[in-house]
This record gives sequence, structure tokens and C-alpha cells, in this order.
Amino acid sequence: MKKIIYAPLIIIGCYQYTQAQCFIEGSVSDNQVEIPFANIDVKEAKVGTSADAKGYFKLEAPAGNYSIEVTAMGYHKFKKKIQLIEGETFFIDPVLLKTSYSIDQVVVTGTLKESFVKVTPVKVEVITSAFLKKTPTNNIMEIIETVNGVQKQINCGVCGTSDIHINGMEGPYSLILIDGMPIMSSLSTVYGLNGIPTSLIKQIEIIKGPSSTLYGTEAVAGVINIITKSPEDLPNIQFEKFLSSDREKNIDISWSPKWKKTDMLLSANLFHMNNFMDKNGDEFADEVLSERISLFNKWSFHRVSGKSMDFTTKYYFEERFGGIENWSQEFKGSDSIYGEAITTNRWELSSHYELPSNENIVWQSSYNYHNQDSYYGDSQYKAIQNTLFNQLLWYKDIGLDHQLTTGMAYKFYSYNDNTPATEEIDFNHIPGIFIQDEFALSNQWKILSGIRWDRHQNHGNIFAPRLNIKWAPNENTTFRWNAGTGFRVVHLFTEDHAALTGSRDVVIANELQPEESMNINFNFNHWFQRIDQNTSLDLDLFYTHFSNKIVPDYDSDPSKIYYNNLSGYSVSKGASFQINQSFAIPLNMTIGGTYLNVYSIMNGEKNIELFAPSFSGVFSIAYEWPLKRIKVDYTGQVIGPMHLPKYAEEWSKEEISPWYTVQHLKVEKIISKKTSIYIAVRNMLNFTQGSPLIDPSEGSSSETNESWQIGFSPNFDTSYVYGPTRGRRYLIGVQWKW
Repeated sequence: MKKIIYAPLIIIGCYQYTQAQCFIEGSVSDNQVEIPFANIDVKEAKVGTSADAKGYFKLEAPAGNYSIEVTAMGYHKFKKKIQLIEGETFFIDPVLLKTSYSIDQVVVTGTLKESFVKVTPVKVEVITSAFLKKTPTNNIMEIIETVNGVQKQINCGVCGTSDIHINGMEGPYSLILIDGMPIMSSLSTVYGLNGIPTSLIKQIEIIKGPSSTLYGTEAVAGVINIITKSPEDLPNIQFEKFLSSDREKNIDISWSPKWKKTDMLLSANLFHMNNFMDKNGDEFADEVLSERISLFNKWSFHRVSGKSMDFTTKYYFEERFGGIENWSQEFKGSDSIYGEAITTNRWELSSHYELPSNENIVWQSSYNYHNQDSYYGDSQYKAIQNTLFNQLLWYKDIGLDHQLTTGMAYKFYSYNDNTPATEEIDFNHIPGIFIQDEFALSNQWKILSGIRWDRHQNHGNIFAPRLNIKWAPNENTTFRWNAGTGFRVVHLFTEDHAALTGSRDVVIANELQPEESMNINFNFNHWFQRIDQNTSLDLDLFYTHFSNKIVPDYDSDPSKIYYNNLSGYSVSKGASFQINQSFAIPLNMTIGGTYLNVYSIMNGEKNIELFAPSFSGVFSIAYEWPLKRIKVDYTGQVIGPMHLPKYAEEWSKEEISPWYTVQHLKVEKIISKKTSIYIAVRNMLNFTQGSPLIDPSEGSSSETNESWQIGFSPNFDTSYVYGPTRGRRYLIGVQWKW
């Protein structure tokens, strides 16, 4: 009898439960791209799930009033009250806001394999694609200058050539990688960095300090690894365009179809700037005039084994000009009207292939061809460079505590130009082998040690050891120590623009010997975690000692530049800090600063390094109105005094620069998941340094009975650049994707 009574009750209860159940369905995104594998939690109902690879989710819950929470690494928590009605589906598309900083970003530069920022013994700073969007620009150099301890240095006030300084050390001491390979080197770093459109950059990883064990002995100041996007990182079609008040025009377009066994990315970047401006009144263009095109193609193959195989090609062409307004092509190489005209043709090929083996073995290869045909006034500089790189990597875990990375590398380099210093084509074959071991002494201590051997045909055997120690006494605190050595062969005419431009004579006192260095770094990082708020504090101390450093001497004779190995030694030391703060509201703030002391000792006399500011700082503030879909980014830098070149008395300028700040503002409106527009202002305070030129005027000499036109003075110099020469400009842009 009891069974007969219970049966209807069970049936009724099941029926009521079925009726009371509801569904929550939606897609998680940041309003532009879907966020994969986000966590969805309805705590009161004790149910939850995870989104799939495309951000989609669906879960079941009883009817009632709840709070839904959505979380994902690198994003603020999304929380909203919802009401589930019996038998209905509640649709919701949570929009998550990115945080300014994350210790759980995946990086590869520090150890040549994927690792989390928090875990690796090597401190790696990550510039995310979200950070890249804070400043509207197509120029990676304008992005990099807002990174703490990294400075863009313009080396010529006419043609605009520039390089990247890390912790006060000049551009050639930093190794530039594209997807982990040394595609950018020597000649290509002069103008080639402009050919990397920011729309194709997934993230930039920066290591401050030596990384010679993995990347060769040229990585003295550090490594900047530019990681490009894969086809799966982009929608099928993406179009971006911006215009500026200076009449710049930039277009980025990409097509990224996804097939069953293959993904492909094809993109083009077009840039046009042909508006002559001379606001400082020196008769020379304040900004370089440029026409350039960059084509990029990447293929990713889905292999049955799950191992990766990628191929990438890139072509870059640019014509740039700086000089007097009425210059034209017919004046190339003449002394009638001064102009600097540079034509660049560049090809790049690279591949990444995991071998079909039970072992984790990867083959990487790259080749680039760089052709530069340039005229600096009446002087022609024509150079061709070929670089071939191959590397075989083997990753092996030994037990639970040791992760071994070994590799063989081969770099072929050929260079030829039309200068007297290059009598024949310079060929270099540099084979190398390296090994490093990352092992855990305990849960708190990790050690990374390694050594590299390279064989240089002119300088023999080169050894580069490395030691990194990480101590994490608790989950929120990390100490890192880093030590290593560097070795660098100087290519004078590709690295020092002053050797090509202006009217100073170049004097090479002796046969230049390779530069050598030793470096130590210390880093402290701590996270302060509170409810819906995070603060990170980062402190660094660094010291680099150089011997045989090649130093240009501008002071001994104002009409000459002397190059020689330093008979004494040179030092770059300093300290930096950075604070990142995220709030419960969609507000992120960052502030950082770097103190520098860079000098050389010759014959007991101390000489301060030129163009190395005693202090530099960066800051950023980001705020978002989710309901209105509006983002505001306010970024800037503060530059302290730096020592500048000395000139003859009649053309002398200040030998120490003033304090200054450059600030930018961007406001973006997200219209839909497919479309967004923005307006922006760069250098909003309109700071400029004035003319960077020394004695550009026409004149004559009674002693030599010589006369010259504007720009051809015997004392003409273009290297007096410590700040922006271009004032405020406004931009408007649009992005559309499908």
C-alpha cells in the first residue's frame, strides 16, 4: 500500500522539478572578441559551468532570483542580478573589462617555451594587444616609448631614424625578435621597425638584462620579442583606418579564413604622409614624409599529431623623405637643395615546425633580405643585407624537478655597402650550441642556469653563461636575481646614423674590437589583493659593466666624430619602480619611473652618456562605461634632463635638456561587436623641443672661398634630438570586423 502511495508522489515531485528548471544561455566577450573558457557561477543555486572556446555557455538552474558571476583571467569580475522564470531561458551576454596587468599571462621569451609570468624565473614584461590599442598609431616606436625603462631615441632630426634604448643603453645593445627569431638586426633596425603594423601584434615581451644564452651574445641590454597574431586570433575580415589633422592616412585590412585543416592570415598595411610642415621655422620638414606598404601572410596547419607547423612571409616597401620643401627626386646626390631620401625594400620568411617525434623537438628558421638605397644630401649610402637563421630546439623534462632546453643555432650574415669602410662583401657564419636547465629546489625556489657557445669567424670562441634565481616566499611575493654576459660586434654605419648624415668627418682611430659586458639585475614583485581590487608593486635594480665599448667622441673636434674602443670602462646602472592598480569599478591606473646613471671612465675622468635621461616616467589611466560602451585611455611619459652633444661656440645649444612631458588621450565608442570608432589627441600639451638642426643655413667661407646652400654647411649636424619635434595632432579612426 505504501508503495502505491509513494509512486504518485514521486511522479508529481519529478514533474514539479522539471517545470521549475530554467536555462541561462549566452556568450562572454569584451565587446570586441569572445573570451574563451570563462567561468560562470550562480552561487545561490550552487550551479556553474565554463564557456567553450568561442565564449558560449549554457547551464541549468531552478527558478528564482540570483546573482550571476562571470570571471576570466585578465578581466574584471562581471556580476549581475537575474530572475529566472519557471520553464524559460534567460539570455545574457556578459561583457568583461580587461585589467591593466596580469601575472598569469603566457610568455615564451624568458625560457624559449610557454610559461606563466608568475612562474618563470626570468622577469618578462608583457605589452598586451589591449595596451597597444591605448594609443592610436601604426608605429611600434610610438607604443614602446610608453613602457617603463624603455625609451625611443630619434637619431636624426631630418630623416627620423630611431632606435630603442633599454635602461639607458643604446639601441644596438637590445635584440629585436619577431616571433622569437632574430629577423631584425643591424641594417634592418634603422628603418625596418616601421614596417610592423600594430594591428598584427598579439603581444610584445620585454626582458631587461642579458639573455645571451638563448638568443646570442648581442642581447646585452635585453630582448624585445614582437609576437604576431595567428589566424585564430582574428575575425574572418578586419578593417581599420585612421586619419590625422596632419593629413596622415593609415589603412589596415586583414582576411583570415578558417578551414578544416588550415588557417590563413593575409593582411596589408598602407600608410601615407605627404604633408610638409615647418612649424619651428628651420626650413626643414618637422615630420618625415613617407609612403609605405607592408604585406603579411601566415599559414597555420592542423596536423593529426596536434603538433604545430606555421609559415610566415612579409614584404615591406617604404619611401621616406626629410629636408627642404622644394626638394625633388632630381636633386638626389646633388648639393643644390638638401634632402635625405631613403628607399627600403625588405623580404622576410620564417617557419616554425614541431618534428613528428615522441620527443619535443622544434625547428625554427628565418631568412630576410634588406635593400636600402639612400641619399643624405650629396652622399649616397647603398647597402644590402642577407640574414639566414636556423635553430633546432629540444625540450626534455628530467624527473619532476628539471626542465632541460638544448639547442643548436646557425646564423649566416652577409653585408655590403658603398662606403670606403666596406671594401668587399662581409660574410659571417656563426654556429652555436646552448643548454639550459630550469629546476625547482622546492615550491619556493627555482633556478635557471645555462651556457652558450658561439664560434665567430673573426673573434673565435664566445661563451655566454646565464644564471637566474627565483624565490617566492608566498603566493603574492617574488624575488628574482639575474646575471649574465654579453658580446657584441659593432657595425658602425648601420648602427650610428651620425656616421652617415651631417658634415662631420668620421675618424676610426684603430681597428675596432668587439664590446664585452657583464650584467646583474634584481627584481622584487608583490601583489596586494583585496576584494575586487588588486595592486602590484614592482622594483628593479640593475648594473652593467662594459669593456671595449665603442664610444663616439663629439667633443674633441666639433668638425669630426672619433670612434674608438674605450680604454677604460663604461657603466649603466639604476633603479626602477612600477605600480599597477585595478579597482572594483572599471578603472585601471599605472605609474612607473626609472632612475639612470650611465657614464664612462677614461684616463680617470668620468664622462656622462649622451641622450640618457637621469629619470624617465610613464603613467596611464583607463576608464570604461560598460552600459554606454565608451572607453577612455589617458597615457603619457615624463622625461628628465639628459646630457646633449657639444658644438662650436657660434652654434652652441643647451648641453642639458629640460624636463618635459608628452601626453595622449583616446576616447573609443563601441557601436557593436563588429564596429567601433575613436577620436584621439597625441602630444595634447603640444610640447616640442624646437629645431634639432645645427647650422643648417647657407653661407660661405672667406678662408676657403667656398659657399654652400642650406643644409650643406661644414658644421651641419642633425643629431640634436632629445624630445618631440612634432606638436599636437588629432586623430579619428574606425574599426570594423566580420
